[in-house]
Amino acid sequence: MREFFTEIRKEREKIKENKRDKHGRYRVNKADYETILIHNIPYFFTCDEADKLKYFKNHSIVIKEGIILEVKPKEELDPNDFDLVYDAGKRGGTVITPGFINAHAHPPMYLLRSSMDLDEGDNIDETLDKLPKWESKMTEEDLALSTVGDLTEQQKFGVTTTFSHYNCFDPIEAAAKLTNQNVINGISVASHVSPENSPALIEKLLKGKNNSHSKLAMAVHYLYKASPEVLEKVRELIKKHDLLFTCHMSESERVVEETLKNHKMREVEVLEHYGLLNKNTILSHAIHLRDEEIARVTKAEVGIVHLPTSNRIHKSGVFPYWKYHDMGGFKNIALGTDSVVSKSRLDILTEAYRARTTHLYIKTIKFGSLFKMMTINAAKILNMPKHGKILPGYKADLVFWKLKDRGFVPFDRNNPFTLIGNIITHSGRVARDVMIGGHFVIRSRKHLLVNESRLLDILQEKHMCMREKIKTDQD
Repeated sequence: MREFFTEIRKEREKIKENKRDKHGRYRVNKADYETILIHNIPYFFTCDEADKLKYFKNHSIVIKEGIILEVKPKEELDPNDFDLVYDAGKRGGTVITPGFINAHAHPPMYLLRSSMDLDEGDNIDETLDKLPKWESKMTEEDLALSTVGDLTEQQKFGVTTTFSHYNCFDPIEAAAKLTNQNVINGISVASHVSPENSPALIEKLLKGKNNSHSKLAMAVHYLYKASPEVLEKVRELIKKHDLLFTCHMSESERVVEETLKNHKMREVEVLEHYGLLNKNTILSHAIHLRDEEIARVTKAEVGIVHLPTSNRIHKSGVFPYWKYHDMGGFKNIALGTDSVVSKSRLDILTEAYRARTTHLYIKTIKFGSLFKMMTINAAKILNMPKHGKILPGYKADLVFWKLKDRGFVPFDRNNPFTLIGNIITHSGRVARDVMIGGHFVIRSRKHLLVNESRLLDILQEKHMCMREKIKTDQD
């Protein structure tokens, strides 16, 4: 798989201090740095141990070996004691958040952006019927490079963790490793694109999971596409290996009807019957559920991924957010972007804003709740207990946003939480710097691991090749 990335890979470089740049944020005290100090942060936001959203003003963060060691007022830490210092207070200042978590995506589909016969479909069912003819034309190289394009775009928008749902493991694994993205690699064992996939594929992949950058998970595209034998085997593998499981749930009325036709049960009953209604399961969309089904899903602590833009574009229906919330399910609701077929912009902040505007006619989702859906809620349902917070012992996944910037300014200095409202309502924001596991992957808005210019050229050419293949088939 490495040969696919020859033209786009950048060798990771150690940060070097520019002595001529008096305004530079970086100071290198030791060339082979191990300890990192993010110093003099005007504001950073995180949930505390009790999951309460808090802000810290003029604090610093100490990082070593990819883990946050300390969070202290800036006066209590001497920059001379650390190998690398990032001065977050310089040049107008920086706001820092935890890396956001995209709880539902299809990264290999990045190559399908602007496939107009898909995104102009009248509903989700039309789109799904057309997808296989496009995806069947993609080579393994196409899938790998497409995933790199998808993950690097997510990183630009502050996403450091992605739950991928697709039918192949290796291309996604290679792209995750190249970009250093945290990826849960959910592989479908009942796929409309790869009908040959089965639980046996998962058993094979499990043999090498300890050497993988991405984390293996199981998926089915829809429950109605999975036979009883497949679902029995899924339950067995999940129980034996403690894997996460995901599927699209009640995305349209047709999906509900097909499940009844094939299984003689509604979807929640299918999950319950096969022992899959539990906290290892993550359901995306989950729109057309009855009240009693929402109650059962909530009681079982099943993870729910809300995809408001995808639901709107495909006329799938309106996710009953407040029913889940009022039944105690909020802590298990996260946000996702879906693929570029459903949402061209892979930006989780616009999903947060869309969620707020979609449901405000009943009640208003608070900005703090939206922040939690992008961070701690997602970390909880994805079983990533050391992600989503800026606290000692947590993984150093950090996003640095320029404070003196459109959309942030003006804000209320007496109430810095207004910055959270600004970043969500302005949305569409490109991060200045992004750190994953203590390593910068984006610096000054430029990717450090991928030659983005060359990547975009290659993706454009591959996209046109796919269009030619489709045109030839039609002729």
